[in-house]
Amino acid sequence: MQPAPDILVASGLHKRFGALVVLDGVSLRIGKGEALGIVGPNGAGKTTLLSVLSGAQLPNAGSIRFGDDDVTRFGAPARCRRGLVRTHQIPRPFTGMTVFENVYVAASQAGTRQGGDAYDIATDSLTQCGMLDVANRPAETLGLLARKRLELARALATRPVLLLLDEIGGGLTNAEASELVDSIRELRRRGISIVWIEHIVHVLLQVAERLVCMDAGRIIADGTPDAVLNDSEVVAAYLGGTPA
Repeated sequence: MQPAPDILVASGLHKRFGALVVLDGVSLRIGKGEALGIVGPNGAGKTTLLSVLSGAQLPNAGSIRFGDDDVTRFGAPARCRRGLVRTHQIPRPFTGMTVFENVYVAASQAGTRQGGDAYDIATDSLTQCGMLDVANRPAETLGLLARKRLELARALATRPVLLLLDEIGGGLTNAEASELVDSIRELRRRGISIVWIEHIVHVLLQVAERLVCMDAGRIIADGTPDAVLNDSEVVAAYLGGTPA
């Protein structure tokens, strides 16, 4: 069986803030339809990597190819229009707007869709994320789990090709985080590629078929979940154990 073609190729990414090196030569390939999980200790550079991949921050060196385009110097809006979309660990919905209006804005602004097309996409996204019954509620009245669902629905409304999830389970109980898994699995069934940073590893493993572990701005392991979680360097750096 032939491996899926790469949808994103990042090569030699470096990112520093003053003298602090946060990404130190990170190279990463994402296959079409793949679900990749990223783990690692706090301060490893995981969220910065997502920021650089999404265009929220530009690298100091290295390159990013998405589909047929070199997007290294593109900002987040241009990458979003091409289908490279990111969620954030702390959801910040547009206040003073309903849940539906939040998702409609994403549907209409991510490309050239307007009117009925954006309405249908917003409705579909809310349905997929289990939010249609609260579509008319003010977004600021939602609890944390519902805000996380709204964050996912807004991302889905942009019609992503590759979705970058930054600790979407952060702040939730294990049971609440598990509730999001079915929605994320459905994204995969739709052919959307996923890169997911998550500290709740057992939840991540319900979706991810491949893991990357980062430490000190570098990738220290990349492979199947079993291989990565049993890697001696990963055990020492992330899992708090002693290498065999």
